[in-house]
Amino acid sequence: MVPDPARRIAVADEQSVLRWDGRREQIVMRLTVTGDARHAAWIMPVPHRAAVRLGDPAVFGQLARAVAPVHRTRYHFWPGNGDWPLDGGDGVAGATPPGAGAGVGVVGRQRLGPFDVARLTAADPAALGTWLHDHGFTFPRRLKTALQPYVDRHWEYVAVRLAPRAARTALHGALDPLRLTFAADRPVYPMRLSRLARTPQSLGLYVLAAHRMEPRTAIGGAPPRVVFAGRLGRPAGALGGLAAGTPYLTALDQRFPDPTLISGDHELRRAAADTPVQQVFYEDRLREVGGVPAWLLIVGGGLLTVLAATALLAVRHARRPVTAPPPVRPPPPLPPSAPVG
Repeated sequence: MVPDPARRIAVADEQSVLRWDGRREQIVMRLTVTGDARHAAWIMPVPHRAAVRLGDPAVFGQLARAVAPVHRTRYHFWPGNGDWPLDGGDGVAGATPPGAGAGVGVVGRQRLGPFDVARLTAADPAALGTWLHDHGFTFPRRLKTALQPYVDRHWEYVAVRLAPRAARTALHGALDPLRLTFAADRPVYPMRLSRLARTPQSLGLYVLAAHRMEPRTAIGGAPPRVVFAGRLGRPAGALGGLAAGTPYLTALDQRFPDPTLISGDHELRRAAADTPVQQVFYEDRLREVGGVPAWLLIVGGGLLTVLAATALLAVRHARRPVTAPPPVRPPPPLPPSAPVG
């Protein structure tokens, strides 16, 4: 994302839906930006010619609800931190335009809402940079090196320039999503140009396909984390239209603390198994019976049982008759002594 000179802009969050049916790929991309720029632009490489139109922002809300964590209660018997008597006493548990430059072909140019979109081919990154500059798409010189791998593979490009709806306001918050559709024999999410970013990057990628999918590598970021995997039912609305024929959803979350380490594009492949993944948030509660901790009833009941048994033994002992000791008999008399002669 490149702003006006002397202005700044940063992509705080990048959310995209990638749908792949084995022949064609669709990417619905929404960027959330911060900064004070009133105009900005970016470029999206694509492996084949792309059709571009505005996406439906409602799809992201539907996806967020589809992958939302499940909340469950987990009970424990013995008291822990936050449980009485270890809590201090409360007993509560937790919570197409003119003139292309040399080496550049213009497939088309269109206005989509706040976006000026140019679809381009180029055999030379320098020529592409010159055309972009001449037509108001200002990009840094570092872009030439970053684009070379795409030029070598004969990819095409979607260049996007945007301005806020009110001319005097800055670009801020979630932008309108764009939807790109192109042929693809394997799913790929272009990420290489993000290495030009000046701030850490965050990617939330929803993948719709016939089976669970996974990235081949981390491409220089933290290991991608699967936050959801599973078959969708029959969603309605924007998500229903997008997911038709691709019922398995894999939601990935990834962080790029140092964007300069991004080494390529995300190439996706089928996972070894369609193992479902669902985040579960547990609320731990102390098991109670009638509002009384169960452990207290068990322990207290055990103590009462011991006390009752002890008392019963004492009573039985007190009521037992006492046997009198045998009478003391006097010793037998001594035999008479013999007379002394």
